[in-house]
Amino acid sequence: MKKYILLIFLFLFHTFSFAQNSPKREFRAVWIAHVENIDFPTQKTFSPETQRQEFVQILDAHQRNGINAVLVQVRPSADAIFPSPFEPWSEWLTGTQGKAPEPLYDPLAFMIEEAHKRNMEFHAWFNPYRAVTDSSKSSIAVSHISKTQPKWIIPYNKKKLLDPGLPEVRDYILRIVQDVAKRYDIDGVHFDDYFYPYPETGFSFADDSTFKKHARGFTNKDDWRRDNVNLLIKNISESLKNTKPYIKFGISPFGVWRNLSSDPKGSNTRAFEGYSGIYGDALKWLQEGWIDYVTPQIYWTIGFSVADFQILVPWWAKNTNGRHLYVGQAAYRVNDQQTTDANWRNLAQMPNQMRLLRQTANVQGSVFFSSKSITNNLGGFQDSLRNNFYKTPALPPIMAWKDATPPASPNVVAEPLSDGVKINFQAKDADTQYFMIYELTNPNQSIDDPKLIRYKTKPNEFSFTDKRKVGAGQNLIYAVTALDRLHNESTPSISQVLITANDLNPLWDFQFYAPIPNPASERVLLVYSLPTDSFVKIRAYNLSANTLQSIETVQKQGGRFEQELDIRDWQSGIYMLSLETQFGALVQKLIVE
Repeated sequence: MKKYILLIFLFLFHTFSFAQNSPKREFRAVWIAHVENIDFPTQKTFSPETQRQEFVQILDAHQRNGINAVLVQVRPSADAIFPSPFEPWSEWLTGTQGKAPEPLYDPLAFMIEEAHKRNMEFHAWFNPYRAVTDSSKSSIAVSHISKTQPKWIIPYNKKKLLDPGLPEVRDYILRIVQDVAKRYDIDGVHFDDYFYPYPETGFSFADDSTFKKHARGFTNKDDWRRDNVNLLIKNISESLKNTKPYIKFGISPFGVWRNLSSDPKGSNTRAFEGYSGIYGDALKWLQEGWIDYVTPQIYWTIGFSVADFQILVPWWAKNTNGRHLYVGQAAYRVNDQQTTDANWRNLAQMPNQMRLLRQTANVQGSVFFSSKSITNNLGGFQDSLRNNFYKTPALPPIMAWKDATPPASPNVVAEPLSDGVKINFQAKDADTQYFMIYELTNPNQSIDDPKLIRYKTKPNEFSFTDKRKVGAGQNLIYAVTALDRLHNESTPSISQVLITANDLNPLWDFQFYAPIPNPASERVLLVYSLPTDSFVKIRAYNLSANTLQSIETVQKQGGRFEQELDIRDWQSGIYMLSLETQFGALVQKLIVE
């Protein structure tokens, strides 16, 4: 028992110590898979309102997790979760491919807006070649490309794929991506590892006729297949640079490019190769500068002999050619009781992987598959993110090859309030997209420490109120920076506030104000004030006087306070909210719709 307690102590000590060195810039993302209703929506029968509620819940959870980017699948099988002029609505959105949401709305526009509200980048995730996931059960619309252009399709077992060797297929995929890039406010375009199909015993990919017709001088089919993929990647890259240069282009290839036994540049592994198995030459894309980031799916453990995580991470880090490396991590395998790799049942595996990533040069972040594996808190890993690894906020890394010029420092004025400080700021140029507010201990302090971050503004937000208890003679120092679309940060503008006796609150009355809004259906804001220090209990009762929820039991200083209450799980009806203090009790009525 003593040994067990010691191990727990050492684990917590190292985790806590490591969290103190969290970087200010780090890509922290999750894949949100649409195919087969993996992550969103979790049921194809959900109404549009339920879909919106579910996506908001997903983002709210990941905001608490410290996530700053989401990679959302928008085109899983030559279909779309948005109104597309080229492809039908996804079956996983409405139950039937080609059927629009009722009432009609644009899920992609909604998701982008909600992500940006939470200061998250939105990367639109496309599957370029997959047309039909399972021909034995997939819903196929008459307008689907497999119906309208059957000569573009190659069956493979139960799947159907667009033929990568056809120039018209490449042009078609390019139009799909261009359409989304032009019409939507996305931050990135993302492809996963589904290029040519993964080999299956007894099946071959029947593209001989395409090879004969479109060989382009190639005599080796493998080289030709890789070039087919390369041409698509190059075309997408050039198109994005011409359309919206700030859009990032990233790919998540199979975790092993080539083994050392196959190529002297390969990794010291003995695994399936993305280069020869599915014809994805990730090193070529990096060397040519076609992609801005690579997210190899290193879905193995530290200690897995065939493909060791601690061998593959440094290998990829040495081969990025100056582009970003965001490692794809298998959060879905944490504490897996079925896998033959027992390392996944060691709950320190993922925390150890996180430490390794931060200790390895040229690694700029992580992407976890998938969203629900994090929010389900497998092996307590969500807790590790919230309490340790992602406890302090982080900005996405700068991509200097796209833009390295920061915006001008903002104009800043801070003014004392009766219950805190209000900081007002104004951009000096059109490049500014948002602002960061830091609290310093002296005006010359560096802003590199993420623990100094007080707030990151939302779009079109030009003030921040730092609600806090202040005292006469207190000197508060704030630094405000301006940031552009690619997160280049200006030098800070400093504003100091000296609190005087005239700035302090008079004694507050004992008040419990009406909930805002009322009636309500999702969240309400409870506002109350205390004359001096007191215990505070807030409870919710139904009309039968049964306690529904104990909302808060704390000790408070005198002042004015706000408490947000989530009522999405409450049934419709009338409830009583009770505020109990040493000064007495007050009650407000809340109507839940």
